[in-house]
Amino acid sequence: MNRKILKLALPNIITNITVPLLGMVDTAIVGHLSEMHIGAIAIGTQIFNLIYWNFGFLRMGTSGFTAQAYGSRRLDEAVRVFIRAFAIAIAIALSLIVLQYPIALLSECIFNGSHNVLSLALSYFFVRIWAAPATLGLYAIKGWFIGMQNSKLPMWIAIFINIVNIVCSLLFVIVFHWDIRGVALGTVIAQYSGLAVGLYFVVFRYGKLFRGRINKQFLAETLRWEAMKRFFRVNGDIFLRTICLAAVFTFITSESGRISDQILAVDALLLQFFTLFSYIMDGFAYAGESLVGRYIGARDRKSLVSAVRHLLVWGLSLTLVFTIAYHLGGEEFLRLFSDKENVINAAHPYLFWVLIVPVCGFAAFLFDGIFIGATASKTMRDSMFVATALFFAIYYFGRQLIDTNSEQQQNNMLWLAFMVYLTARGLGQAIMLRKAVYSKAQP
Repeated sequence: MNRKILKLALPNIITNITVPLLGMVDTAIVGHLSEMHIGAIAIGTQIFNLIYWNFGFLRMGTSGFTAQAYGSRRLDEAVRVFIRAFAIAIAIALSLIVLQYPIALLSECIFNGSHNVLSLALSYFFVRIWAAPATLGLYAIKGWFIGMQNSKLPMWIAIFINIVNIVCSLLFVIVFHWDIRGVALGTVIAQYSGLAVGLYFVVFRYGKLFRGRINKQFLAETLRWEAMKRFFRVNGDIFLRTICLAAVFTFITSESGRISDQILAVDALLLQFFTLFSYIMDGFAYAGESLVGRYIGARDRKSLVSAVRHLLVWGLSLTLVFTIAYHLGGEEFLRLFSDKENVINAAHPYLFWVLIVPVCGFAAFLFDGIFIGATASKTMRDSMFVATALFFAIYYFGRQLIDTNSEQQQNNMLWLAFMVYLTARGLGQAIMLRKAVYSKAQP
């Protein structure tokens, strides 16, 4: 089982390391411009997190449905899942482009920061929003590949995207001096390049699945409402779950900016520790999506239980590694993203929180993959509801017990609430594992 997990997880880890690399490269490039630019890229990135996380079901739902179709050898249904997901992705993306100005106005109301920081963030937004069709289209493609037990193709696509992004962003900012707009344009070009490569792989790697099936009758059956209902029902739960996820991270960025521009910059850097750990851990979660969906489709309970147990052992091992690494190299990691001594020094009192991120968060990441593979979206949604409620309750109750004139106490309370939120997500899903996941593999 370890061999099967690693075969899927390692390419996913490489893929997922490159995903935050997009944001990390952007942060690193502007981090050497000014503190104001660090805050602006944090807000700009969070605007897109708020948008795109809400449509994460295009990847997650697609992988779960595809894996179950693959496990039961229903390849017609696997093709239908791809068509549904990709069509919905493009329709949503075009709507986002049309609505870009209302979204920008709403973002100004949501996020806190100085006028100059918000102005820079919106400059980034109005360029990068044109990548929406490519970004959401890639969600559907990536989810489908994972469901088809192929994690290598998403890896090559992600590597290609990041090479293009790094080259373009450096060129536009350092050579052409296009400032934060150059960073955004580099991301746009990289995303469309990745979409082209992804569609190439779909056609030339899996073309035989589509040939002979794609006709007017097949498309009509694929897109009719009755056939779409289950797709929307499961993805509706994932959508609500993701709204909660986006609300928490949006609030963290917004509240950091309310405290001060310096705290906004500090938390933007500290969240890079979380981002790196989460995406590496998600490599194993994606392996869980593939294997859990496959074994449920094949009604193989023994292999399903074995896969879950082995995934949790890998999670605990990685937690230990990351905790030690963050303890030994925390300040050096910060300096990768900024050479501003005032920001680095201001981050020191909060480095403790990044040490416990792996401990609090590993179960949440792994169980998300396990529950997505099982299409147990309702349980995943409910556990997120509880965790989100705890996050806001602890933060606002805790603020009554601290000195609200102290930036350090306010930010510590924000990070405490975040740790409780991560822990509650994993614990809630662990309690429901047998009922929501194992029961689906009964013969």
